[in-house]
Amino acid sequence: MGHYEVQIFDSHSSHKQQVYPDGQCAAIYGETPPLVNVCRKAGQWQTYDIIFNAPVFDKDKVVKPATITVFHNGVIVHLNTVIHGALSHLEVKDYKPHLPQMPLLLQGHGCPVRFRNVWIRPLE
Repeated sequence: MGHYEVQIFDSHSSHKQQVYPDGQCAAIYGETPPLVNVCRKAGQWQTYDIIFNAPVFDKDKVVKPATITVFHNGVIVHLNTVIHGALSHLEVKDYKPHLPQMPLLLQGHGCPVRFRNVWIRPLE
């Protein structure tokens, strides 16, 4: 939604450039490291199953914060983890009211990355 991010950084133990815990693969960027690092080696497909619940607002007030559950390569690494606001590096940002549904954004960090079989299913 442009405000919340699950990291895709190559964090396999063989990767020469390691990153801070809340920036590693499957982290809730800038807030919460994954419970375990199950990143596969570079060149192997990674899989993510993500259940995201958008925050609920009443005008400018947060009624319910965003939560996320993430399975990375079949292993649960976040379970109903609360997201505390818009994500950023080395900065805690407050929520700003936004629409309940917004576009999904995919990005890389200047290294080769490909995406396939991206499915989005609204859950009631």
